[in-house]
Amino acid sequence: MTEILFYQLRKQPLEQVLPALLEKSLERGWRVAVQVASEERLEALDSHLWTYREEGFLPHGTDRESEAAVQPILLTLGSDNPNRAEVRFLLDGAAMPAEVGHYRRVVLLFDGEDAEALGAARERWAAAKADGFDVTYWQMDDHGRWQRQP
Repeated sequence: MTEILFYQLRKQPLEQVLPALLEKSLERGWRVAVQVASEERLEALDSHLWTYREEGFLPHGTDRESEAAVQPILLTLGSDNPNRAEVRFLLDGAAMPAEVGHYRRVVLLFDGEDAEALGAARERWAAAKADGFDVTYWQMDDHGRWQRQP
């Protein structure tokens, strides 16, 4: 069954948090799709994942490239799954894919300091629970560690 995980960001920006979550997915041998809601976010993440740390980068590509199907991490605006991702990250309120049941995990990252984003996450949580998915909620503590919420 697909797990749907909600990650509430606090005190750390998405650009700091996302690479670590992507690294953990790759360590587990999972292919990943990162769905964003705007061309600007896609471009910014594409650049960021090549340079976010001095000693390395995250191997990735975008859905506009001819080699999209072989990318371990694929950045996309769409809901299709050309790289056969097992995990899908949804950023900036990106829509839940129609084929949500084909994923091992769907991870929604949202800004916990933004009332609109928080409200949207609550609505999505209720919908996922009503649809029978295994849903968990994670919040960052004051030390930058993820804590599962009841």
